[in-house]
Amino acid sequence: MKIIHALKSVLLFAMLSVMASQFALAKTSDPLPSWNDGPTKTAILQFMDKVTDEHSDQYVPLDERVATFDNDGTLWSEKPMYFQILFAFDRVKALAPSHPEWKTTKPFSLVLNNELDKLTGEDALKIVAATHTGMTSDEFDKQVKEWIATAKHPLTGKPYTDMVFQPMLELLNYFRSNGFKTYIVSGGGNAFMRAWVTPVYNIPPEQVIGTRLSAEMREVDGKMQMWRLPEVSVNNDKEVKPVEIYQAIGRRPVAAFGNSDGDLAMLQWTMSGDGARLAMYVHHTDDKREWKYDRFSSVGKLDKGLDEAQSKGWLIADMKNDWKQIYPSDK
Repeated sequence: MKIIHALKSVLLFAMLSVMASQFALAKTSDPLPSWNDGPTKTAILQFMDKVTDEHSDQYVPLDERVATFDNDGTLWSEKPMYFQILFAFDRVKALAPSHPEWKTTKPFSLVLNNELDKLTGEDALKIVAATHTGMTSDEFDKQVKEWIATAKHPLTGKPYTDMVFQPMLELLNYFRSNGFKTYIVSGGGNAFMRAWVTPVYNIPPEQVIGTRLSAEMREVDGKMQMWRLPEVSVNNDKEVKPVEIYQAIGRRPVAAFGNSDGDLAMLQWTMSGDGARLAMYVHHTDDKREWKYDRFSSVGKLDKGLDEAQSKGWLIADMKNDWKQIYPSDK
């Protein structure tokens, strides 16, 4: 019996030692290895320590841990124009044989003749309406998935899903590993993003809040389907973003991340809450590994938001200085 008790003690000690070393490893391993050490990374880690420590006066209960992320320019690149617009252009080219009138009809002729600099904002809306509607939701979902699996960026030649930001992927995982629900809140179309965000960001489609086109239920081939209509139901940008977060989630985020003035209202609403809060802008400062732009950019303009972030002490992730790498494929 003494031998059995001794063996049990040895086994218990071994198990406790393994558990202790695993716990120590989890505490000491770097959850953000693609971030350079510095004030931004330190502030993120300190924030997480405060809100997850049950003994902290800034502890946030699990059911209140909500973090919202813009997509274009925050989680992946957005130059030379939003990737959903590039998808729409590719759809024009794919559909052109069935629409011979497009060869001489603007704005479609501008796309087919590669005169993209002549397109207006109204032109872009017409193109989106023609390429994103007049079909079932299942058909549109299939088209987006086929495109995202094969299309290449016109300047880098990379698949679009290779142009997500490695540091932000780590940030998403870090927040989720600490009990946060992560939501995408974007001006991009919700149906467009829902087709691919789960394998890329590990975010389920129900946690995507975006611009919505109208839809109605129709019987198609004997089945009830959602039919996509050519009218905008919600343009999820600027002051609309916090309203849509409230309507969809019913909670004020504890942390919010963006890159442009279109995200300012979301960050303002987040930081207006009680307790520990985190707001961060991704600042595109690296013209070697990505793009450099802010106040005067036609895409992803960051002007008022940059001023407010600087004056209120919000985090600004300087892409050039804070990130060791940009894309997952970078060495």
